Amino acid sequence: MRRLALAALCATSAACGTTLGMHGTVRAEPGSVQEGYASFYSDRLAGHATASGDRYDPSQYTAAHRTLPFGTRVSVRRVDTGRQVEVRINDRGPFAGPRRIVDLSRAAAEALDMLRAGVVAVTLEVLSAPRR
Repeated sequence: MRRLALAALCATSAACGTTLGMHGTVRAEPGSVQEGYASFYSDRLAGHATASGDRYDPSQYTAAHRTLPFGTRVSVRRVDTGRQVEVRINDRGPFAGPRRIVDLSRAAAEALDMLRAGVVAVTLEVLSAPRR
């Protein structure tokens, strides 16, 4: 309960120093943080166009996020193991419900050792926003 109250406070207050985004919302400012779940793209999507116009390449460290601008660099840390990977946002999604916050490329999912699990709890932190 205390953690939820802190999350609600941080989502609306600059006093926390970072922004804890809940259910698909996070500011594109370095240090902004979001907690939720990650999944990864099917290999069947290789070569298909992403929302940014890039072609999905399973060997690249890329990801889909609902709201972050294309080109935003984020760190995704698996909560249970502490494994971490840096990815570039180049697509929109995921669309599997509000608790799913990021869809990762196969390479990023392998780095987090999440292929067997499929969906894992993660913390996402914005490292840098694209230049305007």
